[in-house]
Amino acid sequence: MLLLAEAGYFVTGVDRSAEMLAVARADVAGASSERALRLASSGVAPEFTQGDVRSVRTGQKFDAVVSLFHVMSYQTKNDDLQAAFSTAKEHLKPGGVFIFDCWYGPTVLTERPSIRVLRLEDDRYSVTRIAKPTSHPNQNAVEVNYQLLVKDKQGGAVEEFSETHTMRYLFIPEVELLLASSGLRLKDAHEFQSNRPLGLDTWSAVFVAAHEP
Repeated sequence: MLLLAEAGYFVTGVDRSAEMLAVARADVAGASSERALRLASSGVAPEFTQGDVRSVRTGQKFDAVVSLFHVMSYQTKNDDLQAAFSTAKEHLKPGGVFIFDCWYGPTVLTERPSIRVLRLEDDRYSVTRIAKPTSHPNQNAVEVNYQLLVKDKQGGAVEEFSETHTMRYLFIPEVELLLASSGLRLKDAHEFQSNRPLGLDTWSAVFVAAHEP
C-alpha cells in the first residue's frame, strides 16, 4: 500500500482484523523520514477500513481492486467467493480491474501438498514452522495444520503455537463462472511474480478480471 501511495495513487486498505489495521496505521505513522517525505509529496495518504471482504462497502469506486496473498483461497465456499467477487465489482469504476491470487487447482492435484518444514533464526531466536496438509478433494480444499516452535536461544525457553488454515484451490472454468455471476469478466491469468503461463507446476496463480461497462 505504501508503495502505491508514494507513487501518487489513492489507496484504501481493508482488513477485518482491528489488530492488523493498527499495525498498518503504525507503519504509516512510523515511516522513515525519506518515505514520509515521498508520501507527503504524493499528496495522498493511505486510508484504512475495517470490514469483511464478502460484505464490506466503502461507498468508493476505484480503478483497481487488489487482493493478494491468497485472500480468495480462504473463501472456501462458492457463496463466499461470489460475495467477495461482488465486493470487488461494487468498488470498481467501469473499465476497472480486479487482481487476485490463489492456489491453482491443477498443480495441487498433480503435485499434491506435502509436509513442509521452514526454519529461520537470528541472534536471539530460532523459529521452526511445520506445515502438515490434509486434502479434501471433494471440497477443492486443503486443510493445513501449522505448528510453530519459537526458541529463545539465550534463555532456552521454547514456546509452541498451532493453528489450522483451510485453503480453497481454484480452476479457470470455475473462476470464469463465478466472476461472470458477479458482473466481472476474466481477462488474464498467469503465475504469481514470474508472469509465466499457468501450468502443472504453478502453485500460485494470479487472475485479472475487468468490470466492463
